[in-house]
Amino acid sequence: MSRLRIDATDIARIAVFAAIVAALGLPGAFSVLGAVPITAQTLGVMLAGAILGPWRGMLSMLVLLALVAIGLPLLSGGRGGIGVFVGPSAGYLLGWIVGVFVIGLIVHAGGNRLRWWRTALGVFAGGIGVIYAFGIPVQSLVTRLPLGETALQSLVFVPGDLVKVVLATVITMTLARAYPRAFRNAAGAGSTRPGEPARIG
Repeated sequence: MSRLRIDATDIARIAVFAAIVAALGLPGAFSVLGAVPITAQTLGVMLAGAILGPWRGMLSMLVLLALVAIGLPLLSGGRGGIGVFVGPSAGYLLGWIVGVFVIGLIVHAGGNRLRWWRTALGVFAGGIGVIYAFGIPVQSLVTRLPLGETALQSLVFVPGDLVKVVLATVITMTLARAYPRAFRNAAGAGSTRPGEPARIG
């Protein structure tokens, strides 16, 4: 079984994606059609999994959330501190960790050969399905609203998240063509050819 090998380049890429997700939270929430507030941070989560792969993508989320836990205001709206991990959004934050891993697994299931359909499927499954699966039950528990009511309320965020799925897919596939080295080692924990770039099949 291969082991995860992290070198200086990987560390830099993990840090960059943690910073990207943090930066996407700086504008705070914005409205879709003037009504539904959404944040851009899950776009960064989707890109981290699609570009870094499962393990390195997951590490980037762990780095970000560790910084949040010690008090840095890196979440949307300038939120930070240990309190966010016991609030209504705690499940969504846990979902980032699992979701980014699932995204990486699906997107890179074909090794270094990327495909549009698999990228879109992975980003959708991990970036929406997994995150909601963790976020909605925890939100229901914390707010003491029925699970069904909480899930129904969460549907208003789906259109915005679908837009992010499209953006993440387009960005990932465009980057694979323009700069395939960005996907270095993304296809597995370790590789016999670690420098092999991504290809579009």
